[in-house]
Amino acid sequence: MNEINNNIPESVVVDGTDLVAGRLSSRVAKLLLMGKNVSIINCEKIMISGNRNAIIKEYKQYLKIASIINPKHGPFHPRRADTIMRKMIRGMLPKNKASGKNAFKRLRTYIGSPIQTKKTQKIKLDKTKITKMPMYYTNMSELGKNVG
Repeated sequence: MNEINNNIPESVVVDGTDLVAGRLSSRVAKLLLMGKNVSIINCEKIMISGNRNAIIKEYKQYLKIASIINPKHGPFHPRRADTIMRKMIRGMLPKNKASGKNAFKRLRTYIGSPIQTKKTQKIKLDKTKITKMPMYYTNMSELGKNVG
């Protein structure tokens, strides 16, 4: 990962506008495992590649998974863009190791751009940008509107 090196400051802010969700998640997971504090802003503008109808149908199927005994016991599925991204990144971190748990605690995701991140420098992850026209992707906000 050429753009991720040791010259990055301790606290990193990534603008999610027009970035592919899977690529962004893997890069952010690497940064977290390196010990950086990462904040992702504009999570509603992150793109998911693929057919819009297929993505929505697949996520609705995922939402049907519930407890056999009582649905109140979970599992609980995210419907907002920031919580979907948070769960995607959690899936790319080691589950049972202390490094994965500590890394996940250093992650912050936001819808929009909060005041505390306005003044900080935002890094650009060039390899995570969309490569085709935006019509070939689905916004996280569209996914959230259709499923929840």
